[in-house]
Amino acid sequence: MVKTIIGGKVAVLYSPGYGAGWYSWHGEEKLLYDPIIVEMIESKKHYTEIVQYCQDRYGDQHSFSGAEDFRVEWVDIGREFRIDEYDGSESIEYKDELEWHVA
Repeated sequence: MVKTIIGGKVAVLYSPGYGAGWYSWHGEEKLLYDPIIVEMIESKKHYTEIVQYCQDRYGDQHSFSGAEDFRVEWVDIGREFRIDEYDGSESIEYKDELEWHVA
C-alpha cells in the first residue's frame, strides 16, 4: 500500500464534517492513504476534483462523500489508530490515548 511519508509521519485522510464520512462510508484502507488525494488536499484542490479523481481511479462502486471536508492528519509511523465516526463526522483515535475500563 502506497503512503505519503514525510519526516517520520504518514498522511492519513479523514472527513470531520457531519453528514457523510469518508473512510466510514467506503471502508477501503488504501483510501486512507492515497498519495494523490493527499497532494490534492495539500495543494487546496476543489473537492469536486478529488471526487472526480476517485471515480476515475476507483470506480462508482464506492461512495466518495465527505470529500468537501477532507483533512490530512500526520501520524507517526507505526502508531496505532482508528477512524471513529458519529453522524458522518470522523475523527482519529489513537490506541495509546484511549482509556479502557475493566469489569
